[in-house]
Amino acid sequence: MNGTVTKTQPSTSMMRAVDFFCGAGGMSYGLTQAGIKVLAGIDNSKDCEATYQRNIPEARYIRHDIVSLTAPELGRRLGIQPDDPDLIFCGCSPCQFWSKIRTDKMKSEKTAFLLKQFQRFIRHFRPGFVVVENVPGLARTKDHTILDDFIRFLKKLNYNCADGIINAVQYGVPQNRMRYLLIASRVAEVRPLPKDETSEHLTVADVIGQMNGFAPISAGTRDQSEFNHTTMSLSDKNLERIAITPRSGGTRKAWAGRADLQIDAYRQSDAIFRDVYGRMAWDKPAPTITTKFLSLSNGRFGHPDEDRAISVREGAALQTFPASYVFVGSSLAALGRQIGNAVPPVLAKRIGEHLMGLRHG
Repeated sequence: MNGTVTKTQPSTSMMRAVDFFCGAGGMSYGLTQAGIKVLAGIDNSKDCEATYQRNIPEARYIRHDIVSLTAPELGRRLGIQPDDPDLIFCGCSPCQFWSKIRTDKMKSEKTAFLLKQFQRFIRHFRPGFVVVENVPGLARTKDHTILDDFIRFLKKLNYNCADGIINAVQYGVPQNRMRYLLIASRVAEVRPLPKDETSEHLTVADVIGQMNGFAPISAGTRDQSEFNHTTMSLSDKNLERIAITPRSGGTRKAWAGRADLQIDAYRQSDAIFRDVYGRMAWDKPAPTITTKFLSLSNGRFGHPDEDRAISVREGAALQTFPASYVFVGSSLAALGRQIGNAVPPVLAKRIGEHLMGLRHG
């Protein structure tokens, strides 16, 4: 019967993982922290390669366009064989096509169907476990049947699946980050990822600010150290705007009546995109850290107190990367993409621990 579990003996060996579309390594790092051996991350980004190799030296970074990478070649490179019950394939493909945030669909459309490429490797190797993490739009879209097709594909290979929309704040991440998560296995009964009830009250103040090692800085600061407490510059007008915005949660409504500061697009539309130009609140989780978090005008990315957008390191901290995680990139935009696109490592660790419990239970 499709979807039935192939029973195996409880594992006595270490679980191993291959991280497809690995980016800067959030999933790989979290799985490693859970005690899973990550064999490799696969991506085609040169910037991500430098970051990944710096922070996850025990795993290989395979810089390759997945469309032209074959399953037998991957097997030769990593020494993996089909039907390994302790093998995990993670497929957290680029998510811009499915995001509600306005993006250039022509540029991101080529990434929309990478699950189809991921299927080739699952079909060849039939790993014990499969994990997919993406934006909720992957599950909600009415224009494509890619997710339904993918789940049917898994069930035909005798995988059973647990999937749904989760909020990362319930798994140790101090931000409201809604994600689609699928966990599938052909060697164990799967259950949804259990919530971490102790983490639901994490706030911005738990992660950034002077008490957490973040010295006050101004807009346009360039931190030359590997800590990278670097911020984008602001125009004189934006500096005036954020100075007027109330501390800890204030919005652009504070200067909506100023003709010299109001933005044309919002003159009669204060109810739309209410978070842009806003400040984060100390006593609440952060909003979703996107690839544009360094920009004040692309979301509620203003610092709670200081007159600037959050820094590279503050964004990384809100994504749960440790202070020791070094990001390498050719520009601030490249660093923003690495951090914003990443699976939060703490969430990845929770997923890894859950997989180990399923396999060894």
